[in-house]
Amino acid sequence: MPIVQQLVPTSRLRVHTRIAGPAGAPLVVLVHGNVSTGAFFEPLMASLAGRFHVIAPDMRGFGDSEPAPIDATRGVRDFADDLRALLVALDLSSRPAVLVGWSAGGGVVMQYAIDHAADVAGLVLENPMSPFGFGGSKGVRGTPYTDDFAGSGGGTANPEFARLIRAGDRGDDNQTSPRNVMNAFYFKPPFRVEPALEDAFVAAMLKTRIGDDHYPGDTRTSPNWPGVAPGTRGMNNAISARYTDLSGFARVEPRPPVLWIRGADDQIVSDTSLFDFGFLGKLGAVPGWPGDDVAPPQPMVGQMRAVLDDYAAAGGRYHEEVFAECGHSPHIEQPERFLTAVQKFADEAFQGR
Repeated sequence: MPIVQQLVPTSRLRVHTRIAGPAGAPLVVLVHGNVSTGAFFEPLMASLAGRFHVIAPDMRGFGDSEPAPIDATRGVRDFADDLRALLVALDLSSRPAVLVGWSAGGGVVMQYAIDHAADVAGLVLENPMSPFGFGGSKGVRGTPYTDDFAGSGGGTANPEFARLIRAGDRGDDNQTSPRNVMNAFYFKPPFRVEPALEDAFVAAMLKTRIGDDHYPGDTRTSPNWPGVAPGTRGMNNAISARYTDLSGFARVEPRPPVLWIRGADDQIVSDTSLFDFGFLGKLGAVPGWPGDDVAPPQPMVGQMRAVLDDYAAAGGRYHEEVFAECGHSPHIEQPERFLTAVQKFADEAFQGR
């Protein structure tokens, strides 16, 4: 079934959206993560479209959506509010939806459920970011290292990676090129998609808007290790623990079922993430690490499990499914298993409505 692409005017911004499947079928919404777009969902959309009405928007600052600035002080609410405005514009907001959130998109769909729980039939969290953001926190309750949330925010991004995105680098000569970063971290090596699809994914990454209002955001220096703290604008600041706290998800009413799918060998969202300054410091890759007492590796998986356990204790229901030999992108690396799991979950979620 063909995937139609539309630039949808909403009350907040123009949202580039991929749409597939019968208009009257049960609604599944796919929300991408950082430095990606809805293009990463196209193979999954094609498979889901026989049974569901599927939409995959590009978040602001990514893909072909209007590059409205990201107010980091709202956490991921800009993205969740954009999603609500899109569903309203498409006359879909009153229909129960299964929301699939990948990486940072997992945080977005959790925020959406906090704000609009009655309209959510179910949540699929695919390698979701921690409910306490990315970087600068410790313990399963997301305690910050320092009062200024040092170790998180725009200053934690690799500036060469951002420079190469801005330059439109499609090659593989530089270790930090978008192509090499994708193949090394989005997937578990030696996995690679076929060349045409790889080129399409790289092209999608290159549509990331670079700057203080977008990726990675503005930066602040800190007297605390590792010397950077979150600013107030842009993507990586929005997912800092300074502004993102999704622990309130445990208290939503009503409580949609949750399917948590993660790759066992994810190097991005992990208790030993190679993008977390705490873990990099422990490895000796960032000088001056103050030790486990001050800045231990962020237990990202443990933090998510703690919030979902709270959710279950309050009467919610979640299932955790771990894909062996899989990295950050189960829907791409193990598409058949992912499709089967999501279809089964969605069928049961909609039957429960």
